[in-house]
Amino acid sequence: MTAIAWDELILPDRVHGSLYTDPAVFEAEMERIWYRTWVYVGHVSEVPRANDFVMKSIGPQPVIMTRDREGTVRLLLNRCSHRANQVCAVERGSARTFRCPYHGWTFSNDGSLLGYPFNSGYQGLEARGELGLAQVPRMETIHGFVFGSFAEEGETLLEHLGAAAEAFDRLARLSPEGEVELTAGWLKHRVRANWKMLLENETDGYHPQFVHSSIFSVAQSGIGDLYSDASIALSRDLGKGHTEADLRPEFRRRGVPLGWFGTTEERLPDYSARMRAVHGEAADSILVDGSPHVMVFPNLFIAEIQLFVIQPFAVDDTVQHVTAVQLKGAPDMNRRLLQQTIGSVGPAGLLLADDSDMYERNQRGARVRRPEWLVLRRGLHRERVEENGQRSGHVTDEVPIRGIWRHYRSLMENGA
Repeated sequence: MTAIAWDELILPDRVHGSLYTDPAVFEAEMERIWYRTWVYVGHVSEVPRANDFVMKSIGPQPVIMTRDREGTVRLLLNRCSHRANQVCAVERGSARTFRCPYHGWTFSNDGSLLGYPFNSGYQGLEARGELGLAQVPRMETIHGFVFGSFAEEGETLLEHLGAAAEAFDRLARLSPEGEVELTAGWLKHRVRANWKMLLENETDGYHPQFVHSSIFSVAQSGIGDLYSDASIALSRDLGKGHTEADLRPEFRRRGVPLGWFGTTEERLPDYSARMRAVHGEAADSILVDGSPHVMVFPNLFIAEIQLFVIQPFAVDDTVQHVTAVQLKGAPDMNRRLLQQTIGSVGPAGLLLADDSDMYERNQRGARVRRPEWLVLRRGLHRERVEENGQRSGHVTDEVPIRGIWRHYRSLMENGA
């Protein structure tokens, strides 16, 4: 296999089109990013009771997230240790055991092998201890968000998240009880595009005015103005591949509690009252600042009112999973969150349909031989380094995309 010259394909102001279209690049990414770093898997609220399970993934790898009979959340590989048949074929449910349909091997929901038929062929049951379901080697959580890593050793989850960890704090404090729940169900959107097309788009503030102009005009939400040339919102490279469209400067300039959600406290009186009872004077700033708009590398997008999870299958085949954020103890707010999520990214929603069309058009264009490069220099002349070391620029600048590619190149070169 010919070595990939990452330094020739990733430059400070451009990247080569083959990074989106070359199957060899995709395979290298799986090994050096998806199977080596921390990847978002699921949320503990999706398995609330003992014996609950839900199907998840790390890249193309299917994972069973289960809460075993003792109440411990585990990440099991969906692969019988005998002949590799998948032991779980349903999306979610409750089960104490998983039984392989091929030869009847039965596993506990903690991964241990309980038994196999005709055990005399294995000299009894002595081999059970070494033939349980494989588990993701490392698992850590933050505010109930479950991350997994196939690497036996490496940095902790908090080290991986760095400055992006604060996004989970901001999201959780919007709940009167300080907890997020992902209980609204998931939609899946499949696109014929490379996963990095989606990754770049999530904190790209240059496209909304053009790609989403139709929904902005219909909804009359004022969201489009946040991404205008006159906006004081910022784009930010949080480091380690994590990025942000920081809309708080605009929300603070307007100073309207719940303005970030396109509503007022009068329309959500129960939620507002609970938040003020819990947070006191701090409620003003919390309700003005709102929810984060942060892309957590490589696959979790916290998009204010909804979450997106990127799952790559092939160099030009990606599934984006989406659900509405639900805030524990806020039923009136949750209804609105679900309604707006359905309207924007549901089966008939316009927002994700717009983006999906762009992903696939970008992917087709990346295959064209000339020009071979994708340009990333917007705002490069005015990019600044803040006191905390983070790079920032205008919300329409490509600061986040450049940050993604810097981190990507370091991962790919260090894994060479």
